Amino acid sequence: MIKWLVSVLALAACSAWASPEARYTETCASCHGAAGEGSVALSAPALAGQQQAYLQRQLQHFRDGLRGTAEGDRGGMQMVALASALDDAAILELTSYLAGLPVAQSNSSPAVGDRVQGGKLYQSKCGACHGGKGEGNAALNSPRLAGQHHAYLINQFQHFQQGKRGYAKEDRFGRQMKLMANSLNQAELLDVLAYLDSLAAQ
Repeated sequence: MIKWLVSVLALAACSAWASPEARYTETCASCHGAAGEGSVALSAPALAGQQQAYLQRQLQHFRDGLRGTAEGDRGGMQMVALASALDDAAILELTSYLAGLPVAQSNSSPAVGDRVQGGKLYQSKCGACHGGKGEGNAALNSPRLAGQHHAYLINQFQHFQQGKRGYAKEDRFGRQMKLMANSLNQAELLDVLAYLDSLAAQ
């Protein structure tokens, strides 16, 4: 009887740990927030409500060394270490959980830029892939941008420009974005981010 009870309790503990919510809370929430809202201070992106296919691909890329291994990408290197413990099944469950969470409102202050000019730039350079309102486009493998912390977006934009992201031959979509990152200067990027912030506030 005692052995049976111990076995049942052990199985229950394993089941609790195996749940996507428990795994997220234990492994990810300290940086990405309890509700997947991200952290400006830690430059950790919001994950809640992001497209599952995108999240799945990024975790696999971290795990497989296609992202986060460039010199100087400290945050990426931390993600490589965490993702290395995840198999495909765990990644699928975790990303399904995150994609099902309601999109969190950004808690960062608005980007300093001209949102009207940014809207024009966004529609001409970004909207075709990322959606007219920054909602993303799963068919084109483009993530949601509206609601994302603009500090994180600036950081990743610079990583694309500097070759710290989109460097792997197998990362086809990252390489596409690496090319697009050179189509905006810093002032134009701030305008686009001001536009995206205005969308998130609606």
